[in-house]
Amino acid sequence: MQDHNWNKLGVAALVEEACAATLAHQGLDSDLVEIGILACDDAKIAVLNADFRGKATPTNVLSWPSEERGAQVPGGMPKAPGLGFDGMIELGDIAISFDTCDAEARAAGKPLRDHATHLIVHGLMHLLGYDHISDPDAALMERLEAEILGKLGLNDPYRE
Repeated sequence: MQDHNWNKLGVAALVEEACAATLAHQGLDSDLVEIGILACDDAKIAVLNADFRGKATPTNVLSWPSEERGAQVPGGMPKAPGLGFDGMIELGDIAISFDTCDAEARAAGKPLRDHATHLIVHGLMHLLGYDHISDPDAALMERLEAEILGKLGLNDPYRE
């Protein structure tokens, strides 16, 4: 954890819950999955955004999949992750910024915890090969995110 503001939110439990719900929804055993999470601030995520995307501005969440799993056709299902040599599924890394997450939640009138949960689910879906580049891809990803968040008792963030 890079930004201690996340402690106020109980980020470890939030990440655990969001990841477990996402992985279960996708038919994956969370005990076999490895994911790196960096809970940071805007200064750190701006550096990461500049280094990896050429955009020197803060953003809410970034993700780095361990391998390309994207669908072959727009709106198609991504490639399922497989077990590595150690019997684990390495999905990749996620960085989430407290500052941007908090500002977005306040602007939208949403509870910070709900928005942070959505961003973790969103980042994990990217690690699983889902994207929102095309309309069919976005429709699939948003539908799955809404289903996962619904199982956690949260509203569909795309209909609020």
